[in-house]
Amino acid sequence: MLLFFLELKDIGLQSAAPDTAAFSRSVIKKLLFFRINLSIQRLPFEHQSKVFAEFHRITNVNLQNQFYCELDRYTPKLIALYRQKASRSGKTAETLRRILGIYDLQEQRDVHMRRTLALHALPVYLREDDSEFFKTCNGEDEPDIADTPLALLTVGTTGHDIFSPNSICVVVEDDVVVSDLPKMTDAFVLLFGLIYALHLDYPKKLIHTFTFIQKILMFLDDNKPLKPCLLTLKNDLLRE
Repeated sequence: MLLFFLELKDIGLQSAAPDTAAFSRSVIKKLLFFRINLSIQRLPFEHQSKVFAEFHRITNVNLQNQFYCELDRYTPKLIALYRQKASRSGKTAETLRRILGIYDLQEQRDVHMRRTLALHALPVYLREDDSEFFKTCNGEDEPDIADTPLALLTVGTTGHDIFSPNSICVVVEDDVVVSDLPKMTDAFVLLFGLIYALHLDYPKKLIHTFTFIQKILMFLDDNKPLKPCLLTLKNDLLRE
């Protein structure tokens, strides 16, 4: 059972010597990935619910409810900020114009597409490199996920239509650990839960993006001040 393995990683680590603790975490993490890969596609809902339960045990926060509620709260303002920056010059503005242009071409822009836009454009807005995190494949060839600590793999798209893929996969440590998720936001939520459940690090090139989710969407404070770019974004979102 996934929770059984999750509980294992906390046993004896605090009292162990540093080298032993690091070794134990590494071994247990591999056991977790092995267990997930064996079972999660057979019983996806059961295993996903265990990830959410483990996140709640660690943080005392309902991951799905909090994530979707706060994302929906800020999405209209985020999109407005994206459009404002897209009207300017520069590489960031150009990339935002491209993403917004794809979004504007969609015939039916529902809540799921708005959420996808909010999340997909966030790293761009924060001037972070998301090329190693948002990956795509056509569904026929093997995906290029070597040397990929964490990623969301969009299947069935060339990258020109991120809003209606065939499916989304969650990649952890070069392996697809969850596949056939229907929505980008669902995959993002599950990945965020796995980060906490497995004690993984945020993607190095997306620290601001994940800190935004942690502190501003999830209200999970670490007693560290927000970086200036995040503080500015937070103030802009709260401004009437």
